[in-house]
Amino acid sequence: MQSVATFAALLAVAVFLVPFFKRAGLGTVLGYLVAGVLIGPWGASVVHDPENLLHTAELGVVLLLFIIGLELQPSRLWALRKPVFGLGALQFFGVGALLIGVARLLGLSWSESVLAGLALALSSTAFVLPTLAERNELHSRYGRETFAILLFQDLMVIPLLALLPLLGADKPEGGVSPVVGLVVLGIVIAIGRPVLDRIFRHVSRIDSREMFTAAALATALGLALLMEASGLSMSLGAFVAGVLLSDSDFRHELEGSIAPFQGLLMGFFFIAVGMSINLGMIVQHPINVIAFTFGLLAIKGFGLYGLRRMVGGAAKVSRMQALALAQCGEFAFVLFGAARANSLLPVDVVEQLTLSVALSMAIAPLLFIIGDRINAREAANQPEQPADDMPDEPNPVVIAGFGRVGQIIGRILRLRGVPFTALDKDRDEVDVVRRFGAQAYYGNAAHLEVLDAARVGEAKVFVLAIDDIETSLRCAELVRKHFPHVQIVARARDRFHAYRLMDLGVTLQMRETFKSSLALACMTFEALGKPPEVASQIIDLFARNDQELLKRQQALYHDESQLIQSTKDAHMELVALLEQELAAAGPPEAEPESPKA
Repeated sequence: MQSVATFAALLAVAVFLVPFFKRAGLGTVLGYLVAGVLIGPWGASVVHDPENLLHTAELGVVLLLFIIGLELQPSRLWALRKPVFGLGALQFFGVGALLIGVARLLGLSWSESVLAGLALALSSTAFVLPTLAERNELHSRYGRETFAILLFQDLMVIPLLALLPLLGADKPEGGVSPVVGLVVLGIVIAIGRPVLDRIFRHVSRIDSREMFTAAALATALGLALLMEASGLSMSLGAFVAGVLLSDSDFRHELEGSIAPFQGLLMGFFFIAVGMSINLGMIVQHPINVIAFTFGLLAIKGFGLYGLRRMVGGAAKVSRMQALALAQCGEFAFVLFGAARANSLLPVDVVEQLTLSVALSMAIAPLLFIIGDRINAREAANQPEQPADDMPDEPNPVVIAGFGRVGQIIGRILRLRGVPFTALDKDRDEVDVVRRFGAQAYYGNAAHLEVLDAARVGEAKVFVLAIDDIETSLRCAELVRKHFPHVQIVARARDRFHAYRLMDLGVTLQMRETFKSSLALACMTFEALGKPPEVASQIIDLFARNDQELLKRQQALYHDESQLIQSTKDAHMELVALLEQELAAAGPPEAEPESPKA
């Protein structure tokens, strides 16, 4: 019963704490660590022996590496080879070398310094990638490069884990030779793919999700145990299993089957790590702990910034990368735990490093805030670059915002020989489209002097394709006020953006995903077996009704309760109208007959 009570306590504290930390922008990993502290020996002492839980929860690390292996398709890795093996190697080995040097100065041996330095060079994939996604920065330049660096770090975990048992100081007599492990690894890589493919094809014929999940777990854990028996690490075996299956037809189903187990066990792993954190060190040596943690952040941050600038990175991109990756990562806990088990690092050193890694992850959200404030201050103090010289002759069309929407409009206009002036306030974007032969000009269309320079007053149509909602509205307001005779054709990001454009008198507009969503819905009906003419009839009716509803709701969108009620009423009206029209159309609505009929 004690184990059941422990399990219930782990689940309860995770359910209450982890969502709170995630909403606060601190990440789920930190939530699990704090949960472990609260119920561990330094908290409520619900669990007195975190080591036993840690050994069980290490299966989560094994399954995580299996999923990482599934994601590393050779073709995908090859496409990203330059940023991954260029910037990734620069960050890992460059920052790692700095940390190794500092460890040596602090009195660690060479082997201890190498292990500690490379483990601390890793950053938290579990924190950084979700944070970049929430900030809509994954597709920015620094976001793409940061993703590549993190991918290289995940790859480097495998050789580090594989080397730990080989470096163990207390290897028992008669232990397995490293040569045996390498031979077994070679055999697995050589024959593993066809054997595993045959196994999963056999399991898939049974059409049982439970059996497929069991086969996925058996594969990951089986190869993990095989590698461990051969003198290598369990994590290496799981990773190899994932890579062998990364190009198979079952990759996505395998990931879906393993993910729930992996997520829960990884959560337990971080809770166990939190229980093992020696908070007494903060009480006994607060200055040392704080100095070590901030020194670690400074070495990683300034080290990466300097290295990135040295190879030609822009100041802003280099700074944001350095701040994003300055914290240490979850795999440091894994490596330090394995190092402690193999007696590669003294217990007091492991406790100090584990505590500093946890504290660096707690500080990580503040680093993003610091980066944002530095960027805002620079933007405020730095005058905006002057706009490019515009064409001497006015053009009938001016396009404001030459990104993914504006460029398509421009290509079609150019195809028919319609001259246009394209404006964009992103200098990099302008440079890119110019390399592809398109003519665009740098300038912020939300400024009246730029609109005057672009001769908007002599144009017939002003295409408003700006992505940012507030900038789009300022631009629309300027054109409506100073050039009322120019027709505005606008891109609306969403329904509420459309309402606000309508408030300004912009009636020719299109929500950016509306048409594509209608086309996908039509394809969905056809895939369900509806005749194409019936699917088109449904979509056409919905589109007309939605456009009318948009106009009616413009006066209501400030009142959420009225807007909700209006939407519900409109839905019921549309259902009745659709039934009437389809009934009047007759037989086409009937489902196609079965071939056996």
